[in-house]
Amino acid sequence: MVPSEESQLVPKEDMFWSCRQSIFDEMKKKFSQIESAADEPRVLCIIQDTTNSKTVNERVTLNLPASTPLRRLFEDVSSKVGYVNGTFDLVWGNGVNVADMTPLEQNSDKSILDAGFEPGKKNFLHLTDKDGEQPHIMSQESSSTDDGTQDRFIGPLPREGSVGCTSDYVSQNYSYSSILTKSETGYVGLVNQAMTCYLNSLLQTLFMTPEFRNALYKWEFEESEEDPVTSIPYQLQRLFVLLQTSKKRAIETTDVTRSFGWDSSEAWQQHDVQELCRVMFDALEQKWKQTEQADLINQLYQGKLKDYVRCLECGYESWRIDTYLDIPLVIRPYGSNQAFASVEEALHAFIQPEILDGPNQYFCERCKKKCDARKGLRFLHFPYLLTLQLKRFDFDYTTMHRIKLNDRMTFPEELDMGSFIDVEDEKSPQTESCTDSGAENEGSCHSDQMSNDFSNDDGVDEGICLETNSGAERISKVGSEKNSLLYELFSVMVHSGSAAGGHYYACIKSFSDDQWYSFNDQHVSKITQEDIKKTYGGSSGSRGYYSSAFASSTNAYMLIYRLKDPTRNAKFLEAHEYPEHIKHLVQKERELEEQEKRQREIERNTCKIKLFCMHPVKQIMMENKLEVHKDKTLKEAVEIAYKIMDLEEAVPLDCCRLVKYDEFHDYLERSYEGEEDTPMGILLGGVKSTYMFDLLLETKRPDQVFQCYKPGEVMVKVHVVDLKTESVAPPISVRAYLNQTVTEFKQLISKATYLPAETMRVVLERCYNDLRLLNVANKTLKAEGFFRSNKVFVESSESLDRHLTYTDSQLWKLLDRHANTIRLYVSLPEQSPGSQFKRTVYQKASGDSGNLDEVCERVKGSVDNMKSVEAILEESTEKLKSLSLQQQQEGDNGDSSKSTEASDFENIESPLNERDSSASAEHRELENQIQISDPENFQSEERSDSDVNNDRSTSSVDSDILSSSHSSDTLCNVENAPIPLANGLDSHSITSSRRSKANEGKKDTWDTAEEDSGTDSEYDESGKSRGEVQYMYFKAEPYAADEGSGEGQKWLMVHVDKRITLSAFKQHLEPFVGVPSSHFKVFRVYASNQEFESVRLNETLSSFSDDNKITIRLGRALKKGEYRVKVYQLLVNETEPCKFLLDAVFAKGMTVRQSKEELLPQLREQCGLDLTIDRFRLRKKTWKNPGTVFLDYHVYEEDINISSNWEVFLEILDGAEKMKSMSQLAVLSRRWRPSEMKLDSFQEVVLESSSVDELKEKLSEISGISLENIEFAKGRGTFPCDISVLEIHQDLDWNPKVSTLNVWPLYICDDGAVIFYRDKTEELMELTDEQRNELMKKESSRLQKTGHRVTYSPRKEKALKIYLDGAPNKDLTQD
Repeated sequence: MVPSEESQLVPKEDMFWSCRQSIFDEMKKKFSQIESAADEPRVLCIIQDTTNSKTVNERVTLNLPASTPLRRLFEDVSSKVGYVNGTFDLVWGNGVNVADMTPLEQNSDKSILDAGFEPGKKNFLHLTDKDGEQPHIMSQESSSTDDGTQDRFIGPLPREGSVGCTSDYVSQNYSYSSILTKSETGYVGLVNQAMTCYLNSLLQTLFMTPEFRNALYKWEFEESEEDPVTSIPYQLQRLFVLLQTSKKRAIETTDVTRSFGWDSSEAWQQHDVQELCRVMFDALEQKWKQTEQADLINQLYQGKLKDYVRCLECGYESWRIDTYLDIPLVIRPYGSNQAFASVEEALHAFIQPEILDGPNQYFCERCKKKCDARKGLRFLHFPYLLTLQLKRFDFDYTTMHRIKLNDRMTFPEELDMGSFIDVEDEKSPQTESCTDSGAENEGSCHSDQMSNDFSNDDGVDEGICLETNSGAERISKVGSEKNSLLYELFSVMVHSGSAAGGHYYACIKSFSDDQWYSFNDQHVSKITQEDIKKTYGGSSGSRGYYSSAFASSTNAYMLIYRLKDPTRNAKFLEAHEYPEHIKHLVQKERELEEQEKRQREIERNTCKIKLFCMHPVKQIMMENKLEVHKDKTLKEAVEIAYKIMDLEEAVPLDCCRLVKYDEFHDYLERSYEGEEDTPMGILLGGVKSTYMFDLLLETKRPDQVFQCYKPGEVMVKVHVVDLKTESVAPPISVRAYLNQTVTEFKQLISKATYLPAETMRVVLERCYNDLRLLNVANKTLKAEGFFRSNKVFVESSESLDRHLTYTDSQLWKLLDRHANTIRLYVSLPEQSPGSQFKRTVYQKASGDSGNLDEVCERVKGSVDNMKSVEAILEESTEKLKSLSLQQQQEGDNGDSSKSTEASDFENIESPLNERDSSASAEHRELENQIQISDPENFQSEERSDSDVNNDRSTSSVDSDILSSSHSSDTLCNVENAPIPLANGLDSHSITSSRRSKANEGKKDTWDTAEEDSGTDSEYDESGKSRGEVQYMYFKAEPYAADEGSGEGQKWLMVHVDKRITLSAFKQHLEPFVGVPSSHFKVFRVYASNQEFESVRLNETLSSFSDDNKITIRLGRALKKGEYRVKVYQLLVNETEPCKFLLDAVFAKGMTVRQSKEELLPQLREQCGLDLTIDRFRLRKKTWKNPGTVFLDYHVYEEDINISSNWEVFLEILDGAEKMKSMSQLAVLSRRWRPSEMKLDSFQEVVLESSSVDELKEKLSEISGISLENIEFAKGRGTFPCDISVLEIHQDLDWNPKVSTLNVWPLYICDDGAVIFYRDKTEELMELTDEQRNELMKKESSRLQKTGHRVTYSPRKEKALKIYLDGAPNKDLTQD
């Protein structure tokens, strides 16, 4: 927090005593001011400076009174950060993209509260560049700043909240203005597209290389020969010109990457900067063929070396000449624990020869036999620009993935390469007589070919030439040139991160002023030589084996040196030295930048606001964005909106106007009469980033007159209800005032609807199905609860219904049904096996109504045949079933339990079998009996997947959001015919997720007692099915789904009261599915096409909303007390020990043996396993770990806890079951044979107790190892506790000093633990290095296949390619 003025009133200790009274008076005055301002809210502003790399994680915090003007806010920020007021912008930073935000008005007297700041909350602001230029620093502060005392910025930007970053400007010694800005460095950064930091680093290095930049400027682009978009040299030219002349802080590289043929996805691929350098140089060479720059890359970057093999017996040497663009230097030699200390040390190792002897002997052509030989490399020529790659990325054969070596490696600022060229190869006379034949034998290029490639290098070579000079001349030339091989470092490309990913930036020395700079994407700052030393890597400790793991991950990766030669060292071209085409390019880019600046200025003065319009013909609400300059008038804005909404052919321009609109409440706030010439900036309250309102382009017919919308009015949508047709008409919009009485409101509606006000009944639908009858004549609309946007239903008829109590009237029932009816789309199974069910029940029932008992018995019999585990259900379930059968026998007498109100309600609703309007009373009675004839229909189901909670939470979201009223009503007074509910509901006016008075007092469906067991009871206290308590509206009709939903797929469009239970809903679907409700499942389809089964039968459809989709799948639903169980086979000695077999159903109260009996036929039919009941066991499964063995007499829920989505292991036994009691303990043992470096198969050991002695005795019995030589260890991790045979002997805790297994460090208390054991007298096999490496590869591959020891999944990298024609699909071979 920034200290306020009041906090500075504490007197200093050295003030004179005589001043005490005056200080107290001053304090009293101040405190009185504070007290008077205590009621004013304060606004917390947190400002982040995004203009500079070092300040991007710093914050300025201001706590201001809400009445503070914006002008004062800018002044306070200016004084705090040290910037000149007027040279920076402030934009909102509350999680919004800064590029899309409009700056705050700097000179405005508007209070910060009116500007959108919120008291009591954190208001985040970003301090940004103004017009693309960085803020100016106050001179009085900058002049007193000592840069040498400030911390320099280097490296990747620190994360917010990381160590070393403060969250506020709290340090009194911190000088904000001392930070180096763009104007001081004079350099421009590059914007990181996403992961293009590696590209930015290389481009900045090339730009800071005088020889490369000057040569690039001399190349001239011929537009007639090539497309500028795909020309890589031209786009590099443009980029370099912008880097040199732009006033921006950073520029984009998208044009360069587009010339590479890359799309936007390439920006998300991070590549190696050295690989990019190679590929880019190849592409430039291809583009520069037949030009003056054709050999530029070779002249600047290419060197030569000799790859030789010399026979140690006769001195014969076979060699070839290779070229290189960079020298790869190993950080840590293969097999070594210690890294090279310096670049010089690594260079000496690079040219150190190796001896080929033993099995690696070399076949000498002169000796005609295999001889000992020396093989190595010699540098023949060093390039003008020497590139060294530090090979920090390696491959770990133990973990089988890439790693990064962070070891310390120093590099000098000046590097003398003269010591790396030998004065003479060897003193042997055979040296000079070597030929090219060795190169042919090695399959390499010829020396004459290499010399042709370098025919123009006479003036370039600094190393040894291949000319056949005499020995003395040659030594003399080498000696003189060795003195000139002094290189100076000018670029260090740094990598921060790991082998899986990281960040690149470049530290580059300018040859103009010898100053080092850090080019970190868009941030450029000065650094020192000390900062360069920080990129050596490593730590301050000794360079041991683990030094790399604990070292800094920020270290140098590529080094570029330039030869110190005054005759060749170039300087950057001055502006007057530019070629003419570069001068034209500079002028062109400046004009484009000025044009962009003007465009930004226009954007800053452009009002952007949401625009809506109800299309007068299509009657759909259209949405767009209106962008209009603040000085444009309202009339001009209407013309722009008219064109945006494309209404030229629909309505004349003079029939349109813009009005202030609240889309969220669907409320017309006001119209702008007489303000056609008022600027939009004034009407909208200025240019803002976001507006708290929208605009609506309102239309009318030519014969209509626009209604005047005044502030303070409320909007009312009036639906006319017709009781005779049971229909609700589309809305008519009416404007009213909150202080109007109900009587005045009725008269207003009467004028709009032409209905008599005397007999009019008005019902206000407040939030969520609160249907309130407005019957108090002198009560105001405000008192009745009207708000901005309201919905009312009106009915005016002479029927007797108006004399009934409101809650008993037909009007209330119709509105209640209207508010709670939703439209669902139901997908039926493609093959409906239940067609026979419909014929034998429904069709016969309609033809022969006298045989009801027989029909019901057939239905029951067909269901009974499908039962599988009914015999072992709970006794309470049997009682419920017998009670349901008793109801079935009484079914012929009809349903006498329905209330009079329900009967009246049913007369209004459409019957279940509505398609047959001539059905007799007996037919309807039969339907009711069929609904209750199968007691299994009312049993609860269990979730068959693992998303029960997910489904429930999603339902709550649906209730509050998805089910809200989606109004597509017009906003003008147009005549629309009523739409009857019977023919098709107006789904957009249906409001869901609400409870009406009919459900008041009804028991909530969330039964916690039943929920604990995973099931719901479907019967109330009287034994009657809850589905029969009240008849709910249901109407279904075939629906033709869209194309692509599957051939033969049948769909239903269902209109249903969402207060219906899932049980009753399934019963209504029985005739369409063709099977009883207990034999099909209901799946809800969400927006992402994910399906979750709905299983709680006593829950309603209140979580569903309009146009939700439902999928019906055949299959027996779970009954009360049943659980769906996934059965896996345990294969302890297989590579994959866990294999899925089948889904089974276990019931509460069932014994393990009974469940095994149920499994036998399923295993035989589905898995091909022909087992007997005593040949397999069931055991607990926890992830992949086997656990407790279930004994046959164990009972589910009593002895074994069972739950939804339970998983068990099925294990096939080799012999009789050894586990007889819960006191026994079964462990899995595995012998380790160190002399053979292998593990035996698993063997089960059953212990009678947890004694270690008993375990050793059992292991001794099965292995033959004497008891005193047995050593054991507990396995680690997930079964099968795999471990490398190279590590098991020393990594496990062998022979723990315990007497029982259930104590630390073993904690073996349950079946399934893994025990490794060995003979302590058995010696470990000694391995050679080759054997160890080979075994390491095999073990790594084995462990990776089994899923063990793999700690991460490496990101798959795309190959780095540059496409010369800009089209990836045309040049697939260009690499």
